[in-house]
Amino acid sequence: MKNFKIINNSIGWAVFGIATVVYWITMEDTASFWDCGEFIAVSYKLMVPHPPGAPFFLLMGRMFSFFALGDVENVSYAINLISVFSSGFTILFLFWTIVLLAMKFVKAEEGEYGAGQIVSLMSAGVIGSLAYTFSDSFWFSAVEAEVYAMSSFFTAFVFWAILKWEYIEDESMSNKWIILITYMMGLSIGVHLLNLVTIPALGLIYYFKKYPKVSKQGLLATLAVSGGIILIVMYAIIPGIPSIAGSFEVVFVNSFGLPFGSGIIFFGILFIGALVYGIMYSQKHGKIILNTVLLGFTFILIGYASYGLVVVRSNFDPPIDENNPENVVSFVSYLKREQYGNRPLIYGNVFTADRTGVERGEGIYRKRGDKYEVFDYKTTAKYNDNMILPRIYSQQPGHPELYREWIGLNEGEKPTFRDNISYMMRYQFGHMYFRYFLWNFAGRESDDKEATWLTPFDTDENLPESIANNKGRSNFYMLPLILGLLGAFFHLKKDTPIFWTVMLLFFLTGLGLVLYLNSPPTEPRERDYIYVGSFYAFCIWIGFGALAIGEALEKVLKNKVTASVIAGAICLAVPGVMAANGWDNHDRSNRYHSVDQAKNTLSSCAPNAILFTGGDNDTFPLWYVQDVEGFRTDVRVIVLSYFSTDWYINQMRRKVYESEPIPMTITTENYLQGKNDYVPLVESTERPLNAKTYIKLVNEDNPQILVPLQGGDYTAKLPSKSFYLDIDKSKVLQMDNFVPKAKKERVQERMIWQLRPGASHVFKNELALLDLIVSNEWERPIYFNNTSANTLNMDLRDYLQLEGLAFRLMPIKSENTSDVGEVNTEVMLKNIEKFAFRGLDDPDAYHDEEYRKFGSNTRNSFYRLAEALFLEGKAEEAEKVLDNALKNIPDYSIPYTFFTARYAELYHKMGKHEKANGIVEILSRRATQNIEYMIETGYQNNDLRQTSLITMQQMMLIYRRLERVASVRIDRFENELLLTEEPGELEIKIEKAKADQELFLEKAEEFNAQFSTLLDRLEGSLR
Repeated sequence: MKNFKIINNSIGWAVFGIATVVYWITMEDTASFWDCGEFIAVSYKLMVPHPPGAPFFLLMGRMFSFFALGDVENVSYAINLISVFSSGFTILFLFWTIVLLAMKFVKAEEGEYGAGQIVSLMSAGVIGSLAYTFSDSFWFSAVEAEVYAMSSFFTAFVFWAILKWEYIEDESMSNKWIILITYMMGLSIGVHLLNLVTIPALGLIYYFKKYPKVSKQGLLATLAVSGGIILIVMYAIIPGIPSIAGSFEVVFVNSFGLPFGSGIIFFGILFIGALVYGIMYSQKHGKIILNTVLLGFTFILIGYASYGLVVVRSNFDPPIDENNPENVVSFVSYLKREQYGNRPLIYGNVFTADRTGVERGEGIYRKRGDKYEVFDYKTTAKYNDNMILPRIYSQQPGHPELYREWIGLNEGEKPTFRDNISYMMRYQFGHMYFRYFLWNFAGRESDDKEATWLTPFDTDENLPESIANNKGRSNFYMLPLILGLLGAFFHLKKDTPIFWTVMLLFFLTGLGLVLYLNSPPTEPRERDYIYVGSFYAFCIWIGFGALAIGEALEKVLKNKVTASVIAGAICLAVPGVMAANGWDNHDRSNRYHSVDQAKNTLSSCAPNAILFTGGDNDTFPLWYVQDVEGFRTDVRVIVLSYFSTDWYINQMRRKVYESEPIPMTITTENYLQGKNDYVPLVESTERPLNAKTYIKLVNEDNPQILVPLQGGDYTAKLPSKSFYLDIDKSKVLQMDNFVPKAKKERVQERMIWQLRPGASHVFKNELALLDLIVSNEWERPIYFNNTSANTLNMDLRDYLQLEGLAFRLMPIKSENTSDVGEVNTEVMLKNIEKFAFRGLDDPDAYHDEEYRKFGSNTRNSFYRLAEALFLEGKAEEAEKVLDNALKNIPDYSIPYTFFTARYAELYHKMGKHEKANGIVEILSRRATQNIEYMIETGYQNNDLRQTSLITMQQMMLIYRRLERVASVRIDRFENELLLTEEPGELEIKIEKAKADQELFLEKAEEFNAQFSTLLDRLEGSLR
C-alpha cells in the first residue's frame, strides 16, 4: 500500500503539472473583458468590487500582485496566475477524488493493490482529470482573473476531503477533517457560493459511513439536514448575522442614544461570548457532536471573516467603492445584492400579469446626523396572475417578446402553466444548461453567442469560411460524452450509493442551479462557467469509463495488466482530442485589445476630461488601466448606470488621483436614495425648459416642478420634453484648444435638445448629467462613449463631436443627421496617432466575439474620420486613414462586418477601385457562402442569416448610391464643358465618370439579382 500511495501522489502531481503548464501557456497576458479588469484593479489596491464581493479572492490577488515586482504592466499577468494555480490544484484533487471513489469498488487483494489494479486506478484518474482540464468551460475560467477557478478549487478540495475523511477510523482525527472542511467552506464564501451546493453530496457520504444500513428515511433525513445547512449558511450566517448586528446597532444608537458602532460591539461581545461558552461547555461535558458542530460553525465564521475587508476598505473611500458598504446597514444590503432585485422561485407572476398594488415591507435605514433614519421601505409588487414555479416572469423591455417566441405564444394570448414548464424545459434546461453541457463533451459550433453543439457528423467539409475559420469551433465527436455515460452506468452497477452521491453533485451544480437562477430569456453573455461543478462531476464518470473498458477487455484478454494498459491508452485519446481541438480557442496569449481599446478611449479625451460609459466592458478595462497602470488618471470615468445612486454621485464629488471633483449644483440631500430617482414627464408646456433654471428649481424643491408619490413623498417632474442651455459664446471661443478653427463660426448661442421619441421620463442619472452639464460651464471636457451616447433618454447626439473612440459634448450642432454627431477631424487625427493595436496583426492570436465587436467598432470610428476628411476635400489623408485602419485591424483577426462595406464605398469615391473590390469580394463571397450553406443543409442561425442578407443588401445600395454620384458628376462636368475653351481635361473626367457609372450600375444590378435570388431560395427552403 505504501508503493500505491507513492504512485498515486506522484501521478497526481504530474497531472497537476500538466494542467498548470497548459493553463500558464494559454493564459491571458493582461486584463480580459467582463469582470477581469475590475477584479484585477480591486485586488491590486484592495478596493470594493460589485456586490456581493469576493474578499478572499482580493486578498490572494493582492499577494500575487507582489510577483509583478513593481512593474504595473505585469500586475494583471501576476493576478491571472491565481486562476492558473487554482485550476491546477482543482485538477490535482479531481484526480485523487476519482482514485478514492474507484477504490470503493476496485478492492485491494490482501491489503495490496496489484499492478493491473494500480494501472486501472491511475488511468481512470488521469483520463477523468485531463478531460476536465481540457473541457471548454473550465479551461475558459482557468486563464483569466475571475473567481470561478478559485471557486472550483474549493469545490474540488471539500469533495476530496470528505472522501479522505471516510477512510479515517480515528474519531478525533476524522472530526479534525470535518472542521477543516467547514473552514474551507467559510473561506470559499469570500470567493463564490458555489461550494455550498456540494453540502448534500457531502452529507450522503457522511450518512453512508455513519449508518451502514441505508434506509429511505435516513436518506431523506440526510438530504433535509443538508438542505437546512445550506439555508443556514446562505441566509442565517452570511446576511443573517450582520442583519441581527444591524438591528442591535439601530436600537443602541436610536433608542439608547449611544454612539455609532456601540450596537455592533455589544452584539459582537454577546455572540462571541455565547460561542466560546458553548465550545467550553461541550468540551467539559464530553458532548463530541455538539463540540464538532460548534467548532465547525466557528471555523466557517473564521473563513467568512474575510468579508471584514469590505467594510474596512470602504471606510477608507478607495477609488472603486461600489455601494459604499462602510457600515453594517449598507453592508447587509451589499451582501444581499439588493441592487439587483429578486427573481421569483416558488411562486410569482407571469410576464403578462398586471400589477395590482405594492406591499410595503421593512424600513431601509441610513446614517443621518447622529441617528439612523428610515428613508424608504422595501416593497413587493403584487400581481393578478401568478403560478407556482414561475419561469416566465420578467416584464423587462424585450423579454415578453422572447418568452412568446420560445413558447410559441401569439400576441395577446396568456401563458398557461404548461407554457411555463415548456419554457423551463426548452430554454432554461435545454438552451442554458444541456447546450453548455454538450459544448464541453460533444463539441461547440463556434464562439458566437447562442452557438449550438456539434455531433460527429458535423464535419468541417464544405463549410462557409465564416464558420470554418471560427477558432471557437471544436468537435470532440461525442467521445467524452460517450465515455462519461459509459462510466456513469458502470458506476451505478458497481457502487450504487456513491453513484447517487455523484449524481446529486452533478444535478445540484447543474440543473439545480438552473432552477435557482431562473434565467431570463436573454443574457448579456453565455453563462456556461456557472455550471462547471456539474461538468466536474461528469468527468468523474469519464474516468470510470476507462475502468469499464478495462474490465470488458480483461474478460477477453484474461490479463488485468494488459487490459488496463490498453484501456488507458485508448481512453487517453479522449482528453487528447479535447486538447487538440480546443487549444486554438483557449489560447489567449498575445492578445491585448481589451486593454488597448481602453487606453485608446482615454487617449481620445482632452486633459481633465469627464467620460461617461455604459456597460461592463466599456468600463472595467478603463478602471484597470487607470487604477493599476496609472494611465490617464486625470480623466474621471463615470458609469452612467451607477450615476443613478447617491453613493456613486457622492464619490464623484471627491478628488481621485489627478481628477478633481466633478462640478454639481444639486445638493447631496436632493440626490439621496428615494428622492428624484424617477423624474416623470408631466408636460405642461411645449416650450423648452431653461436647463439652468430647472436645476435651480430642483435644488430648491420648488413646488412648481414637484409631483406627489405614493406614501406622501415628492419627486421632481419634467414640465417639458425639451431643454435649452444658453452659451457664453465669447467665453467658449476664447478657451484654448476647445473649438476647432474650422468650426468657430458654428458655435451656438443656445443649445436645444429633447427627450428621445416615446420617452416619458428620465432617471436620476440623467438628472445628474443635466446638473453636471449646467454646473460645468464648459470648464471640463465632457465625453460619452458609443454605448452611453446611444442609451440616454435626453438626446444630446446632435451636439457630439467624435474625437477618437469618444464623443465630446460641444455647443456646435451637427450637420450630419445620419450618425451620432459629427467628426472633429483636426483633433481625431492627432489622437489616433497615440492608439495601440497590439496583437491584432497576429493571425494566430485568438480574438473572441467580444474582441471582434470592439475591433469592429474601432474600425467604424476610423471610417467616420476618413469620410469626414474626404468631405473636407482631403482625399489623400482619408485614404491613409482607411489603409491604416485595415492594416492595424486586419480581416484575419477581426473579420469584416457589413459595416465594412462603407470602406469599399469610400474607396470607390476616391477612385481606389482595386482596394474597394478587394473588400467587396470578401464580403460578398462570405455572405453568399453563408446563405448557400443554409439553403443546402437547412442550417439555422438567425444572426448569420440576417447579417449575410444585410451585407448583400448593403452592397446593392452602395453601388446604387455610387451610380447616382457618378451621374451627378457627369452632369456637372458636362455643364462645365459648355463654359470652357479647353475641354481636354474635362473630357477625360467625363469619360472616367461614365466608366465608373457603368461599373457601379453593373455591380448594383449584379448584387440586386444575387440578393433577390438568394432571398427567394432561402424563403423557399424555410417553407
